Amino acid sequence: MSLLVLASQSGSRRAMLEAAGVDFAARPAAVDERAIEAEMGGAPPAEVALALARAKALAVSREVPDAWVLGSDSLVSVEGRRFDKPGGRHEAAQHLAFFSGKVMELHSAAALARNGHTYWDHADCARLQVRHLSEAFIESYLAAEWPAVAACVGVFRIEALGVQLFEGIEGSHFTVLGMPLLPVLGALRARGVLVA
Repeated sequence: MSLLVLASQSGSRRAMLEAAGVDFAARPAAVDERAIEAEMGGAPPAEVALALARAKALAVSREVPDAWVLGSDSLVSVEGRRFDKPGGRHEAAQHLAFFSGKVMELHSAAALARNGHTYWDHADCARLQVRHLSEAFIESYLAAEWPAVAACVGVFRIEALGVQLFEGIEGSHFTVLGMPLLPVLGALRARGVLVA
């Protein structure tokens, strides 16, 4: 069995792998995500998420020889506009007000790298229908969920109060949590990291 390293500090990604019985170590990647996004300009969100996942996997794979490194990233787009993690609580409230009554597309991507080379990547998209959110709801929601959602694109944790933002979801639950887990597990089995 090969060593697997998760190039992320994300609690939800760690929890997904742990729940699936995957043995791994976590090591955050030193990657300037905003610089990569700026470089890609108006590229489709799925391409940007893939580029970020690859960059994280590659960065850590150069530090941990011979290990398989899993990088992952998620992006939110609403009406063609990409959203990053909010810069503060005020910006989080602005994001939620913008999302109100609209369809949020959540793009989650993953990549596997080893010794500085990418060997596999995959992107998936879930569509989430945001219900109409009142100012009072947004304020009470952030009072309860801030700062826990500060590191979340879309300003929500679906496994917590964030589920109250939506009236419908199309797509994989794992993609909504931040990583296309089933394709990741398949890729790990194909490379002998997991028993097939």
